[in-house]
Amino acid sequence: MPLGQRSWTAAPAIAVEDRLVRALAVLRVVLTLNLVGLTLWRVDSFVRPWVAVAVVGVLVAWTVVALWAYAEAHRRVAGLLVVDLLVAVGALLSSPLLKGEDFRATVPGFWVVGALMAWAVHWRWPGGLVASVALCAADLAVRSQVTQANYGNVFLLMVGGPIVGYLVGSLQEMATERDRAERDAAAAAERARLARAVHDGVLQVLALVQRRGPELGPEGAELGRLAGEQEAGLRTLIRRQDARGPASSAAAAGVAAEVDLGVALVALEQRPAPRVSVATPGDPVPVAAHPAAELVAAVGACLDNVARHVGDDASAWVLLEALPDRVVVSVRDEGPGIAPGRLAEAAAEGRLGVAASVRERLAELGGQARLETGAHGTEWELELPRGPRTLAT
Repeated sequence: MPLGQRSWTAAPAIAVEDRLVRALAVLRVVLTLNLVGLTLWRVDSFVRPWVAVAVVGVLVAWTVVALWAYAEAHRRVAGLLVVDLLVAVGALLSSPLLKGEDFRATVPGFWVVGALMAWAVHWRWPGGLVASVALCAADLAVRSQVTQANYGNVFLLMVGGPIVGYLVGSLQEMATERDRAERDAAAAAERARLARAVHDGVLQVLALVQRRGPELGPEGAELGRLAGEQEAGLRTLIRRQDARGPASSAAAAGVAAEVDLGVALVALEQRPAPRVSVATPGDPVPVAAHPAAELVAAVGACLDNVARHVGDDASAWVLLEALPDRVVVSVRDEGPGIAPGRLAEAAAEGRLGVAASVRERLAELGGQARLETGAHGTEWELELPRGPRTLAT
């Protein structure tokens, strides 16, 4: 990516840069006062003192321009930073001309740190590295010999630029993550408030109409059925809205995605057969994407068995329970049940549908599947423990 292209455009990252630029402005003023004071103190070390005074005047004037230019984010373009660095490099290269070949200290001295920090703040560690290399190369190029003191100054410049740039990048990332977390928390609080309002009002009224409607005759029964459909649809909408925020944040942060298991199970009501009714908790049940998909697939296998052995017009009920240490999904029908020994007979014949689709799926996730069957019907109980591999805690 070209150095002129900004990779951080989010408001938190720009806010971090603005604050660091303000601190850099103070540093520039201090470095400029130090430059003027050292120049007056060492004026006798210059072979061309009046030219040196003019050069220092240019550096002072550039400091004033830089303070104004860097103050606004839209003025921090590539051209400004390139000119800033060229002024610092040019001041270093002028040292032999103004102080003679055997000079000990360069004309700008520590003043060049302002340009170095500007590159590190704006372009992070790559910018700090480029500026460090340019300044160190210019400093070493004008010296007839490198002393231990000179080496120490060059070493600090070479290390300081990339480190400061890296720290700036880290601060920007932290600010962006903090801003995202604050937005997610505010959105979650608003969703929870709306969910409580809907649950306490609309959903309870719809549930009441669904229960009491049949008492009013055929028309009341139809009204109750419609109320039940609207209640289920509204609950699904609320859960999908709850699931959208965390999933998006996880994707943006580059972490494993999670889904609301309740929303995933409610989608099974759209199956053509059997007729499925899903009951879930009022709050989202976050589950890692892969375990959720496997659990829903296991529930789907149970429903396939209902359609195959009870009939396409059969009814099935799915209940999700979220417990502190596990989640439990129950799948129940009111068919004739599974004949004793049928599963063992099917396994002996090589037909491992139930074992592979239900029991093995749960076993691979550390869970278990229990089956109860009889004349009252069949009920599967699928249990998945809460843990880092499967569920959000």
